Amino acid sequence: MSLFPPPYGRIPNFVGAEVAAQKLSETSIWNNARVIKVSPDSPQKPVRFMALKRGMKVIMPTPRLKDGFLLLDPEKIPENSYEFASTIKGAFFYGRKIKVEDLPKIDLVVVGSVAVNLFGERIGKGGGYSEIEWAIAYEMKKVEQSTPVATTVHDIQVLEEKFDTKVYDLIVDWIITPTRIIKTRPLAEKPRGIYWEMLSGQKVEEIPVLYEMWKNRFP
Repeated sequence: MSLFPPPYGRIPNFVGAEVAAQKLSETSIWNNARVIKVSPDSPQKPVRFMALKRGMKVIMPTPRLKDGFLLLDPEKIPENSYEFASTIKGAFFYGRKIKVEDLPKIDLVVVGSVAVNLFGERIGKGGGYSEIEWAIAYEMKKVEQSTPVATTVHDIQVLEEKFDTKVYDLIVDWIITPTRIIKTRPLAEKPRGIYWEMLSGQKVEEIPVLYEMWKNRFP
């Protein structure tokens, strides 16, 4: 199921990621989007590539949010470089770092998952970065409750049992696999911003954009 790199400690780069990306591109949530935020994980590379080909602006969080967010504008990237630009290295080369307050409104969010269930509950790699990215964007009014969140995964990553979730966990509206397009049945809403009381000081200090927001909120 898994391709390089090895899946341990990261979002699995699953066989069929390109097919799942193609299926996502056939949905209304995709066709209605002009700006898409896509995680930097390997299995979402085909999503970033297809978005650039489709003429969408792509917002890619940098790994662990160390450098904030990158904005990839297909109009400013040579068409024959879209595939390179969809990699992490290429995104740093062709994308531009952008302040959160300057991000365009996001029409669709695509995240990676280790596992996801039919209630839209997901398990990531454990760092909480997809949740923090969503929370930051929500605080800055770049996403809202109605903003669709999708994940592309292998079929065996879709489980039936419920997970132990918290209020800050990001809920997924759509699950796209190489064989299925699934509309989830969420039992909870998406997080409404940053739950500062649940963040450790260490986590805040590790993420520059979060630290700046914290300083402005608690001067």
